[in-house]
Amino acid sequence: MAGEEAANLREFTPIYHPAGFDQELRAALADLQVGRWRAAKELLARTGVDWALRTSRTQVLAAAATRSDAVQAWLAEEPDSPDAQLMGARVAVEGALQAFRSGHASAPGLVNEARQACLAAAQRAPADPVPWVALLALAQADVTVRQPENWRMAWEEMLPAGPWGLLYRVRERDPAGNREAHHRMLQFLNACSYTSIADAINFSQWVTSWAPVGSPLRVLPLYAFMESYRRHRENGTADPLQHRQWSREPVIHFVHRAFQGWSDRSGPAASVIDLNYLAHALWAAHQYEDAAKVFRVLGRHATRLPWAYVSENPAHPDLAVREFVRARSQCLTTTRSRAGRASARRPGLV
Repeated sequence: MAGEEAANLREFTPIYHPAGFDQELRAALADLQVGRWRAAKELLARTGVDWALRTSRTQVLAAAATRSDAVQAWLAEEPDSPDAQLMGARVAVEGALQAFRSGHASAPGLVNEARQACLAAAQRAPADPVPWVALLALAQADVTVRQPENWRMAWEEMLPAGPWGLLYRVRERDPAGNREAHHRMLQFLNACSYTSIADAINFSQWVTSWAPVGSPLRVLPLYAFMESYRRHRENGTADPLQHRQWSREPVIHFVHRAFQGWSDRSGPAASVIDLNYLAHALWAAHQYEDAAKVFRVLGRHATRLPWAYVSENPAHPDLAVREFVRARSQCLTTTRSRAGRASARRPGLV
């Protein structure tokens, strides 16, 4: 088995790219990373009011733009452009969160600057949900809840207070259910000093209670369960058999719910990380045939998470690659073997 696994690693090399299936975004990213912004401008103009695509594209572009001055140059040349202002706010939020996570002394000032940039972008483009998504992203840095917009009573009695007003602003503008906004809400609940991992799980389960079949929001509980697994493992309280949670109730219920109605079309808005979480959950739940379907859609597209969390050492990227390749190989091999046995049993076949 070790030899077979080594051969699989040699023959199959995953692709890690932030653009995922979005080929147009890939081209704009390449330009942005060398300081050119016009491709990003044209991409956002073509994206228009496709809010799901606009949200995901600006998020990825902003992460890349923090390593260049391209967006600052765009703002200097077109200060009244709503897209340039939005990208300025997105980059400011990304930089503030990086400073916050690293514990840098500049974090509070950067968080405040980013907040003001988001509010300005929201004022410039009132119909756009993305500035409010960016404010939701920033909420996780407010761990002691000093900003009033980050502590509103929940719509559901059993859920904790949090940045519900910001989430409402997003839903007013994007009633289809904005993927990033709900993930940012989950991140806030995981980071806040006044909430718990149980609150985060309850929130994710509430979201799936109304998310329609095929919605990416149905994958949200898989992130919450994985965060719970990661914390138990990190603090040494994990049960030796805890990874079996994926094949047991209540987790298996949400694994099936996430897979139900999922789309096997890898369009530009499809989230590669969602599919990696879904493939992992199905594999860990021993739903190999369903997992194989997801792996086939993914092709070579992989993400570090969740595979790093179930590897021997989450800090080593090579081990995350190994887990992805091992799970993929097991699911595809098992599916082919079952298909072969089924064919052999059909009458009339030699």
